[in-house]
Amino acid sequence: MTRSHASARTAARNSSAFQATVVGGGIVGKSCALLLAQQGMDVALVAPKPPRGVGRAPAGPDDWDSRIYAFSASSQALLERMRVWEALDPARIQPVRDMRVFGDVSAAETSPSLDGDLHFSAYAAAVPQLAWIIESSHVERALDTALGFQHQVSWHDGTASVCERDPEGITLTLDNGTRLRTALAIGADGARSWLRQQCHIGVSTRKYRQLGVVANFACERPHHETAWQWFLGAPEKLMADEEPANGEVLAMLPLPGNHVSMVWSADEARARDLLALSPEALAATVMQAAAGAVGNQFGMLRCVTPAQGFPLVLQRADQFVQPHVALVGDAAHVVHPLAGQGMNLGLRDVAELGRVMADKEPFRSEGDLRLLRRYERARATDLLSLTAATDGLHRLFSLPGGVARVVRNTGMRAVGGQPLLKRFLIGRALG
Repeated sequence: MTRSHASARTAARNSSAFQATVVGGGIVGKSCALLLAQQGMDVALVAPKPPRGVGRAPAGPDDWDSRIYAFSASSQALLERMRVWEALDPARIQPVRDMRVFGDVSAAETSPSLDGDLHFSAYAAAVPQLAWIIESSHVERALDTALGFQHQVSWHDGTASVCERDPEGITLTLDNGTRLRTALAIGADGARSWLRQQCHIGVSTRKYRQLGVVANFACERPHHETAWQWFLGAPEKLMADEEPANGEVLAMLPLPGNHVSMVWSADEARARDLLALSPEALAATVMQAAAGAVGNQFGMLRCVTPAQGFPLVLQRADQFVQPHVALVGDAAHVVHPLAGQGMNLGLRDVAELGRVMADKEPFRSEGDLRLLRRYERARATDLLSLTAATDGLHRLFSLPGGVARVVRNTGMRAVGGQPLLKRFLIGRALG
């Protein structure tokens, strides 16, 4: 036995022992800890607990979280299985019955249909809804409550600072001196994952040179439970030495109480201009951009949350697993938000890791590499197909020139005219 292995075993005897330790909170990390605990595992969760007041209920109809997610049927099923869905306030959940997608052809070039170049209908697909739009903080509050009643979860309010590995497991030391011994360490700590870095797992990254600008609005006219998305195309190059601009995407997602949530993916300079606008000017700019394709569908907009921006990247970890280590959510992969599937990918990671642990042979450790590779293999196809779709669409709508614009919009309309293909696409989106 080497000295490092001997010291690791000594540390293990002086540490709290767990079958799994989730590093990182958020919806994905908390869901992972809760699911594994409900399956009978002893779990540690290493994440800051929300300060008092942060987890409060909304104070009024215009009190909205800036971060909104579209939850697919697979995500809803997971939350329902964990008995979290039933704890959500129905008044803060907005079902999406229709989705209308428009290419970057202006009203001056054609006579656009209000149905959009692509129209996805829950009714036509024989499903109750296409998705649910919910605030991140609302789901996290329900998860926090469920974790508080789950005695097999030990929540450590701190940050992991040291990771010691040996053939039998991992010992994590927190910034407050607490030591946690675990058979499996799960990285759910975001795109800049500390655990991934400690395990020397590389990442492949493509920066889109864009920011996602988000804000919520009260709208004058009803949104009819419809999600709208416009591919605004790429501005033409202004100078010979400039890099081609990325195609912009504007999405308006329905919220309860005649509100909508905006996600505008724009080049960094354009995004900074949007973030600098006053609430009134931002509302006017959004109305103008949406009206360019189909007219003013929302009436007057009133901004009810400050605009926020976050950088957009395409990122994938070189490995999702190592002995005693697994990555989930943004720690494993980050995709473009134009399909609204990033959170759903992470929750499907959680569901699959839970399935692998539930089917584990009794003689295997939770950190057995052969076991963890079942999880990695099972997630490969889903991630590859969604990454190809989102990145491919982004590239396609970033191509400059009239020919490229005609080709992509013609292709979009062709897809819109194929009911079986649309049903397949809806099935993929539902998870």
